[in-house]
Amino acid sequence: QVQLVESGGGLVQPGGSLRLSCAASGRLSSMYTMGWYRQAPGKQRELVASITSGGSTSYAGSVQGRFAISRDNAKNSVYLQMNSLKAEDTAIYTCRSWISATGAGFWGRGTQVTVSS
Repeated sequence: QVQLVESGGGLVQPGGSLRLSCAASGRLSSMYTMGWYRQAPGKQRELVASITSGGSTSYAGSVQGRFAISRDNAKNSVYLQMNSLKAEDTAIYTCRSWISATGAGFWGRGTQVTVSS
């Protein structure tokens, strides 16, 4: 099975930027859709951004214009560039890869992003 490992999280000030990376072990099929989720304490988990095998991207309204998702199949990785970070972006960010037709996929363990002064 594919295993996903996130990195790049940390503590940043409001208005700052971070780039999250998610590396897949082994060979990640280009047929998988890749996405980033986040969950803050007391809140529902939400899909922040996704990118299909064809390169189509989608974003949650709360991050539209500030975040950008990209993938590099040659490196078996997906990235999330986060700009103009806000306190409400604080959450555990987790990457996921899945097959759109079935929903079956793999989850990473998550990385903490904290936006605070």
